[in-house]
This record gives sequence, structure tokens and C-alpha cells, in this order.
Amino acid sequence: MRIAMIGTGYVGLVSGACFADFGHSVVCVDKDKDKIERLLRGEIPIFEPGLDRLVAENVEAGRLSFTTDLAEGMKGVEAVFIAVGTPSRRGDGHADLSYVYAATEEVAALIDGYTVVVTKSTVPVGTGAEVEAIIQKVRPDLKPGEGFSVASNPEFLREGAAIDDFKRPDRVVCGVEDDRAREVLSELYRPLYLNETPIVFTRRVTSELIKYAANAFLATKITFINEMADLCEKVGADVQAVARGIGLDKRIGSKFLHAGPGYGGSCFPKDTLALVRTAQQHGAPVKIVESVVEVNAARKQSMAARVKAAAGGDLSGKTVAVLGLAFKPNTDDMRDSPSLDIVPALVRDGATVRAHDPEAMGEARKHFGDTITYCDGAYEAMQGADVLVIITEWDEFRALDLGRARELLSAPVIVDLRNIYPPAEMAEKGWAYTSIGR
Repeated sequence: MRIAMIGTGYVGLVSGACFADFGHSVVCVDKDKDKIERLLRGEIPIFEPGLDRLVAENVEAGRLSFTTDLAEGMKGVEAVFIAVGTPSRRGDGHADLSYVYAATEEVAALIDGYTVVVTKSTVPVGTGAEVEAIIQKVRPDLKPGEGFSVASNPEFLREGAAIDDFKRPDRVVCGVEDDRAREVLSELYRPLYLNETPIVFTRRVTSELIKYAANAFLATKITFINEMADLCEKVGADVQAVARGIGLDKRIGSKFLHAGPGYGGSCFPKDTLALVRTAQQHGAPVKIVESVVEVNAARKQSMAARVKAAAGGDLSGKTVAVLGLAFKPNTDDMRDSPSLDIVPALVRDGATVRAHDPEAMGEARKHFGDTITYCDGAYEAMQGADVLVIITEWDEFRALDLGRARELLSAPVIVDLRNIYPPAEMAEKGWAYTSIGR
């Protein structure tokens, strides 16, 4: 099949490359001329393991191409995916759908033959109906189900494991309102039927809500175990043992029960907030999710206090080595990363911050400017520092040479916000070691 993918951000580029790898002909369209030129040169604008190879192979095979010309991209397509950004709208927390609606208007004007318009972006309940209304307004000659269809196909991609998530997903969710759209989406995902992947077909509104409900539930698990970590610290329990003890219950499961500095990233913060606003708007408030949003925001802001306490209660004139700035390993994404709260707070408290992240240094400069020192490696960041703080659990931080680290630091003090090292072992080696919930 021939499809167009509008947007070459994280979701659009990964989805487009994977669809091409399934054997479909994919044209990725973006208004950002610089980004398209980079992609045409073989440069990948985001960091995602394996994406550079996947893009290169499918470009070489002639199944994947890039353009800024939407009219060119839509020639002969059977489906158009809208994968543009839906950031939180300033002031009220609702999802900003201006990019989705603008793309819809442009797509509507170019429809030539039956086309399924698919929202791949994360959008609130009811967006599909609005997209359909916009197309009908622009093209009154087209009837839903005949000249076009609008479908919902939310993504469930984890940054750092997105390609595997796309090709070997737990499920694929498709929201459709007619059989013709269902047939097109079934054909697009036909390669997954071979792996017996559950393809869940629902109404559009249900599909849209599934995405938000899934992310809100996972965010709730993270926030729950973080609150249990605080209680563990008060009563002398071990949050990792608590997580294992409850996670072995199949009704609960072990994933997303890792205590830390709070969730961040491109999805959970904005999606939980958007769900809260949508629920309030419809008179069905989700009090649990409201609490999750509030507790997580407070948690990220409180983490700097742990560093301050470990440094003796005063950071003035002290140097803090920070390892990890991205919101999670294997990505350069810093959107709503805990580091965005922690690092500025350390600076405000008078600390000099020396930081290193394996992939997010370029992004970090956009956020922190010249307020911190950027280091080429973990040990360079430690040079002369009074405290070492681990914010992101990159693999290379899991096996630090602690002997070397002790020689570089002015004091053997570590604040481990990801519980990488065993507390008893660290104490035995003479480290003043602070972790989460242990």
C-alpha cells in the first residue's frame, strides 16, 4: 500500500520507517525544510537505537522517501497518517490541536480518490469527529465512508525501544466508523497478523480514550510506588522489595514499579493533564489522575532537597556532578525530564553543576544555556565535585569505577535517584550513599 505520514517527529519517523519495513510505500512529509534536508542526507534528527539503519535500508530499497510537498506526498495514497505534535496548551493544560487541524485542512484539499485519514497523534476524545467535520467543510463533495474515512490509530511506542514496540506490539488499536476504513487498516497491519498480534478494532472515541487511559494508568503505577518509597524511608522498609512483592501478583505486574524522581517524557505529563481537562470538561472528573499529576510535579521539584541534604544542608560554593539529563535512557528527549526541575534548583541553591549525558547534551544546552558546565564523560563531570547525582539510569552509569570516582570527587557522596547500587555495599566501601525508598 502507499501511505503518507505527516510529521517526521518521533512518532511519525519511527512509524513511517516501520511501515516501510513492512513492505508499504511510505512518503514522510514535513514543513520543516531543514529536517527534510537532513533526512535526505541520511541524518536522523532524533536519537532512537536502530532507527538510522532502518531508515537507510528502506530508503535504499525505494520504500521510504521524504518531502516538504504535501501534494507530492499524497499522490496515489490509500491512507494519510497525521503524526504532528499535540503539546499541552498554555494556560489550561488541554492538548493543543492546532497542528492536527491545520494538517487536516491541507489534507482535505488534496484528497483524490478514497483515502483514510488516520490520527496517529495522541488526541483527546472527539478529535476524530472534528477532523471529519473539517474535511467535510473543506470538501463538501466528499461523504464519510465513501470519499474518505477518518480513523484513530494511537501509538504505544516507548522511546529507546520504539522499533521493537512497533514491530512486536502488545496490541494495535484502531478506531473506525465504517468497514472500508477497517479493511484498509487491516491490510496496513497485515504483517502483524502473522505474529498473532491482537488487533483491537473499536469506535473512534473508544480508541482515543484507550491511549489516554493507558498512559494515565502507567503514570499512576509510577506515582504509587514513589509514594510507597517515601513511606519506606519513614518506616525503614525497602521499596524494591515492596515492588517485587506486589509485582509478582499477576493482577498488578512488575513493570512501572521502579521508584525514582518522578515521570517525565513526551507522553505521560501532557497526556495525564489532557485527560484531566477532558474529564472535567465532560463533567466526569478523574480524581485519581488529578492527584497523580499533582504528586508527580511536587516530587520532581523536591529531589534537589535530597542533594542539598546529602551535601550537608548547604550547596553554596559547592560543585555537583550530574549524570543523566534525558528523561530515560536510550533517548535524547528531555521533555519534562526530572533534570529540568533538579538542575535549575541546584543552581539556585548556589551549586556549580557539571553534567554529562550520553545523548542529550545538545538538548541540554537549549534548556540550561551557560548556567552549567557540559562534560564529555562521567568521570570528567566528577572532577573536583562535592556530590555525585545520578538522574538517568544509562547503562554506562550502572558500572562506574567507584574507586576512580572516589579519587575524583572531593568527598565520597552519591545521591542515586535510580537505585542503581546496593546500599549495604556502598556503605561498606565508605560511601555516603542516598537512594530512593531504601
